[in-house]
Amino acid sequence: MTATTMATPATTPVSTARPPSNRLRAWATRAPLLPALVFMIVVTQLPFVATVVISFFDWNSLYPKARRFTGVDNYQEVLTDADLRHSVWTTILLTVTVVLVSLVLGLLLALLLDRRFKGRGVVRTLLIAPFLVVPVAAALLWKHVLYNPEYGLLNGLLHYVGGPQPDWISNTPLLAVEASLVWQWTPFMMLILLAGLQSRDQQQMEAARVDGASDWQIFRYLTLPHLRRYLELGALLGSIYIVQNFDAVFTITSGGLGTANLPYTVYQSFYQAHENGLASAAGVLVVIGSIIIATFALRVVSSLFREEAGRA
Repeated sequence: MTATTMATPATTPVSTARPPSNRLRAWATRAPLLPALVFMIVVTQLPFVATVVISFFDWNSLYPKARRFTGVDNYQEVLTDADLRHSVWTTILLTVTVVLVSLVLGLLLALLLDRRFKGRGVVRTLLIAPFLVVPVAAALLWKHVLYNPEYGLLNGLLHYVGGPQPDWISNTPLLAVEASLVWQWTPFMMLILLAGLQSRDQQQMEAARVDGASDWQIFRYLTLPHLRRYLELGALLGSIYIVQNFDAVFTITSGGLGTANLPYTVYQSFYQAHENGLASAAGVLVVIGSIIIATFALRVVSSLFREEAGRA
């Protein structure tokens, strides 16, 4: 009788180690970002928290031992003091004027650059150049090269045609500041709106032309509705920066002649009057206003991204 041997299959060892959880994988992915997050918190958030704390104190740096907790009195003074209230109104007027004029001029320039013509690249580069100038340098350029009543370019041109020789900064101080900011921010608006123009549906435009639509009808019923999001984005982003503008006011008028906006008032309260608590309260209000505007700007950007993703 022959013996039969039965071969038993080799058994492979079963690993008892559990796969890492989703939470561990998420932390492993985010770990390289932690140093940047800590740095951002230390540099931006801790100073802001300190500013909020100081805003609740009556704190003059010349008398550091006399500081005392006053609650929201500093905020009430910012909102009720005549000079501070005037600076808030100046900030609103400056921001609205610069944003609206920059948007209109930026739209006109964007419509121009959207057309093909010889030398368009050179013209585009020259029109973008003002936005690349350092803000203080741009303000100095307007103050001395253009506005100076003795050797400024504007009065030189008026003298050439026999016109008057006004002192632009003394006669129209707020307009002088607004003009310099419009010159600097119009290229920014132009770039945003030009991107919007170049993202239009060209087939829809051609179909409208074939149907006999005029250029004005195409602009009113197709281009302008398409640019609505881009106009909102330009207005919101421009408002964020112009609300916080300090360079032009400080350089051109030094906050005089009714041109002191809220950021300049913060500087004046902190560095000249040494009122740390009052300056901190005004600064917190500026930050809160900027955050509100930035929130709307982020929503507009998100909607633009969703629209582009839907088209793709």
